[in-house]
Amino acid sequence: MTAPHAPMKTSRFKVPGEGNSAAISVVTIFALLALWALVSNMGWIKPLFLPTPQTVFKVFVEYLTGAANDKPLWEHLLASILRVAAGFWLAVLTAIPVGIAMGMSRVARGIFDAPIEFYRPLPPLSYLPLIIIWFGIEELPKVLLIYLACFAPLALAARSGMKTASQEQINAAYSMGATYTQVIRHVILPAALPEILVGMRIAIGFGWTTLVAAEMVAANVGLGQMVLNAANFLRTDIVMMGIVVIGVVAFLFDLFMRQVEKWLVPWKGRM
Repeated sequence: MTAPHAPMKTSRFKVPGEGNSAAISVVTIFALLALWALVSNMGWIKPLFLPTPQTVFKVFVEYLTGAANDKPLWEHLLASILRVAAGFWLAVLTAIPVGIAMGMSRVARGIFDAPIEFYRPLPPLSYLPLIIIWFGIEELPKVLLIYLACFAPLALAARSGMKTASQEQINAAYSMGATYTQVIRHVILPAALPEILVGMRIAIGFGWTTLVAAEMVAANVGLGQMVLNAANFLRTDIVMMGIVVIGVVAFLFDLFMRQVEKWLVPWKGRM
């Protein structure tokens, strides 16, 4: 007689949910704020290097109410949002088709792969002088710099996403009479959508990261310009306030993109 087979053990591994980490994130933020308040209020670090949270909040209120000796915060914020949005959406409209073409065509991959991989590792400050020489110091070079920062991650994400659909899915669609165009539209693109949306989240982050460099180009309004101008006068409190505002706005954009991802690809992570 053969020994009976031992019962198979079911895996107890579970992917942590969003709700599980949200509380930890909130506690972490409050812990960092408490540490900042402790270190700065105890005088362990000079105010020139790390102002107190109270000082930063006071400056924030002054800019918010227009009491500061500068443009009000909403003008800086609106200018920066418009620049980042323009560069980001221009990249969405051009980089995603390029990435799809790279994923579907050997010729397109050969044309676009080398230029994208060449400039992708370059920091924006390295080609900023060239953009100024070519396009001047108006709004175009600022938007163009953000556009270039967003383009590469979007194109590469779209290219990677085009390989997500399995060959079994493609063959099944063909066996049901689908044409080549229908396979791309109804099988390959939906499978690539999660990767494309992740690329959009990464790209909008790169856009905000490049904002300060973009607003170095003779800008007289914008969050990056506000931070750079304050740094010239050693106003660390304004610099800290600007950094916090940029971080919060970028985080809200990321939360919005996460929600869009849930709406468009609700099946992600459940397969």
